[in-house]
Amino acid sequence: MKFSTKAIHAGNEPDPTTGAVSVPIYQTSTYAQESIGKHKGFEYARTQNPTRLALERNLAALEGGAHCYAFASGMAAINAVTTLLKAGDHVIVSDNTYGGTFRLFDKVLKKFGLEFSYVDGRDMFNFEEALRPETRMVFIETPTNPVMTLIDIRAVSAITRPRNVRLVVDNTFMSPYFQRPLELGADIVVHSTTKYLNGHSDSIGGAVILNDEEDARAIQFIQNAAGAIISPMDSWLVLRGTKTLAVRMRQHDENGRVIAQFLAENPRVKKVYYPGLKSHPQHELARRQMTGFGGMISFETGSLENARRVLEGVRLCTLGESLGGVETLISHPATMTHASVPQSERERLGITDGLVRISVGIEDVEDLLADLDQALEQID
Repeated sequence: MKFSTKAIHAGNEPDPTTGAVSVPIYQTSTYAQESIGKHKGFEYARTQNPTRLALERNLAALEGGAHCYAFASGMAAINAVTTLLKAGDHVIVSDNTYGGTFRLFDKVLKKFGLEFSYVDGRDMFNFEEALRPETRMVFIETPTNPVMTLIDIRAVSAITRPRNVRLVVDNTFMSPYFQRPLELGADIVVHSTTKYLNGHSDSIGGAVILNDEEDARAIQFIQNAAGAIISPMDSWLVLRGTKTLAVRMRQHDENGRVIAQFLAENPRVKKVYYPGLKSHPQHELARRQMTGFGGMISFETGSLENARRVLEGVRLCTLGESLGGVETLISHPATMTHASVPQSERERLGITDGLVRISVGIEDVEDLLADLDQALEQID
């Protein structure tokens, strides 16, 4: 089956009891058992839930993985992946990573004996140089949040796979419609399903997709043991979202290209970060690795005051955290998504006080252009 067909049908078989074409929301905490040890495959809702299982099968099919486990948030999913490690293990991380991921690694997991090194993922030499005998995982985002740096997944895999080091890719920004890391050599893919997979800004969740049987058993075990599971209602909301993922992503991409070009040509904008622009230094890698460029754009206004004028001047775009919804969201990474990253590090990465990030929605692009144009006119 091709992608759109999988998105609609994988895991979404009609309900065997009623024939309902929408997977029911099994809002139950437990299941009746016929006798001791005899049940219908479901015992307790933390361990198994039919709605969650349908979602997991759907996302595994979309990413081309054998296994998927859904969690209560993207951060819960990332945390679950790190339980594959033990005290003393070393992890290499792409340095421009989501602030919440940095916070988990730096403020929480370091206390339990894990060690993290942050490298500029644009140069493969940096990964090789950071390797240690105790390195057990490389964790990357591509494109990175928020300055849209790309990392060559296939090239990193060529470094990690011979050394038996797991390569984990956060694929939230691209979704499996535009990028499938497992096909490029990654071992594990993580998502915040809150974003493009759900697509409607009404659910929180996360997912881990992988092929390795041993790691899959370990992730399934921690999902049950720690219990950070996605709810039946949220599972259903994401399942609803993935049915339209293909058509939404095409529109995000179409609008994103138009708005990125508009920003690049606007004299009030200092710099635009968008892989779809030919001026992006990794544009050719984007063309090889992804089948589209998506709707995530960051741009430099030059100062905190300029950023404030834009963010408070928009009327159609919504100022708020998160991304990937049908509506356009605009944010200030330095004080919102990346506030947990030290200021000196933010500035080194290009996350300045003047940087604005926009998650381009699927509205009529002419309306978005008009809104951004009038907001940018408020910059001196």
